[in-house]
Amino acid sequence: MPTVLRSGPYRFYFYSHEPNEPPHVHVDRDDLSAKFWLDPVALARNFGFNARELNLLRGTVAENKEELLEAWHGYFGTRRG
Repeated sequence: MPTVLRSGPYRFYFYSHEPNEPPHVHVDRDDLSAKFWLDPVALARNFGFNARELNLLRGTVAENKEELLEAWHGYFGTRRG
């Protein structure tokens, strides 16, 4: 589970066994978790975050989209289309 970004109490990462899904990132804080698609940035799943935090996280993902996509493609050895 490579961590690709930390922001405050949030850890942004992806699982190494998900290369066949579209680029996405998981976000954890304590026992809360969410998954965001990267292109376009959109919430895929939420496990416990409230709407305010999800909005904050979506903004963080959007601000770091290019770096997150670079990390995804670099890790999985895929090309950007």
